[in-house]
Amino acid sequence: MTSETPFQIDIPDEKLTILRAKLELASFPNELEDAGWKYGAPLADVKRLTERWKNGYDWRKYEKEINEQLPMFTRDIDVDGFGALNIHYVHKKSEIVDAIPLLFCHGWPGSFLEVGKILPFLTSSAPEHPSFHVVALSLPGFGFSEAPHKQGFAINQYAEVAHKLMVALGYNEYVTHGGDWGSLITRRMASLYGGRHLKAWHTNSPLAKPPSWRSPLFFLSFLLTPWSTEEKAGIERTTWFHTKGQGYYNEQSTQPQTLGYSLADSPVGLLAWIYEKLVLWTDNYNWSDDEVLTWISLYWFSRDGPAASLRIYFELRSDCEDLGQSPTTPMGASFFPKELIVLPAAWLRKSHNVVFESHHKTGGHFAATEVPEELAQDIRKMFAKGGPAFAIVPGRTGYA
Repeated sequence: MTSETPFQIDIPDEKLTILRAKLELASFPNELEDAGWKYGAPLADVKRLTERWKNGYDWRKYEKEINEQLPMFTRDIDVDGFGALNIHYVHKKSEIVDAIPLLFCHGWPGSFLEVGKILPFLTSSAPEHPSFHVVALSLPGFGFSEAPHKQGFAINQYAEVAHKLMVALGYNEYVTHGGDWGSLITRRMASLYGGRHLKAWHTNSPLAKPPSWRSPLFFLSFLLTPWSTEEKAGIERTTWFHTKGQGYYNEQSTQPQTLGYSLADSPVGLLAWIYEKLVLWTDNYNWSDDEVLTWISLYWFSRDGPAASLRIYFELRSDCEDLGQSPTTPMGASFFPKELIVLPAAWLRKSHNVVFESHHKTGGHFAATEVPEELAQDIRKMFAKGGPAFAIVPGRTGYA
C-alpha cells in the first residue's frame, strides 16, 4: 500500500463538451396518456432534467463545492489475487483526538457524496455526544476508485479493500456504518475482521432470515404473534419491492455488460435509470433538480464509467441470496419505513448480536441524505456514554 495522495475533482473540459453534445442529440420515447410513474420515470421529468443538465446546470459550481467541503484522497490498496487498486476516499478528522474511527460505506446508486450531509454531525464535538473520525470510500468501480480488472471480485474483496484502507490510515480498531451494498459489505467485514479490528457495526439497511422450523419455539412465536402496524407496513413495502421494484436488479445481476453499453453512451439513459430509484426509493424526499444531476454526473464522470458500478450485482448475487452465518460483532440497526426491505426487528435480534435499534416514522433508502441528523443521532446514541457500545474501541471514547 502506498501513501495517500490528496485528490480534487477536475473533470476535463473535453468531457463536459462531449456531455453537452450528447444531450443536444438526445431522443426520447413516447409515453402513454396519464402514465405517471406506472411504467417508470415520467417523460416530462426526464425532459425537464435533461434540459436543465444541458442549459443551466453548472457542474463546475458543484465540483468546487465538493472539493471544498470534502477532504479527499487516493491510495493504492493491494487486494489478494487482484493486484493493487487505486482507491478514492473522504477522510475527515474530528478535533477530538480520541474520536472514534468510523468507516462509512455506500451502495448503488449512491456514492461517497452520501456522507456529505451527515459528516458535520458525526465529526462535531460536544460534551453531550461522541465524535468520529470519518472515512468514506468510493467502492472499487464507483466514483473515482479504480474498478477491478478481473472476474470474481466479490464481497470478501470489497471487505478487504475497506478494512485495509482503515488500517493504512492508522485505524487498527474501528466501527462501521453502511447502507445498501455498504450494509452487506460491512456485515462481511464484521465476520472477517470482527473482534480484533472491527468492534461494532451499524446499518440503516438491516437484513435477516425469516423464522424457520429449525428454531421451533421462535417459529411458533412468529405464527402466533399478530403483526404490529409497523411490521405490516414493512412487509407491504418489502412485497412492493420484490414484485414491482426489482427489474433493475435482475438485469444488473445477470447481464451487466449489456446494460452498460447504454448507460456509458447515453447520459439521458443513465439519468432515467438512476432518477427512477432516487424517487421511488425515498420517503417523498424533495430532490432538487441540481441535486439529482450532481448524483448522476458523478456516475457519468466516474473513473471507469457508469457500467463499472453494475458488476457488483453480478459478483455479489449469491451473497444476497444466502446471507450465510451471522457475525457475532455488536450491531446497531436503524429502521426507516421506506427502506426497500423492511423486516420485523425480532427476526434481526434472533440472528444477530443487536445491541442498539431505532425505529423512525419517516425516511427511506438514502437515510444519510434524506434524514442525516436522525441517522447521526442513532450512531451517536449507540456509541455515547451510557450507550451499548460506549468505549468499544479501546482508547477512543469519542469525548474530549
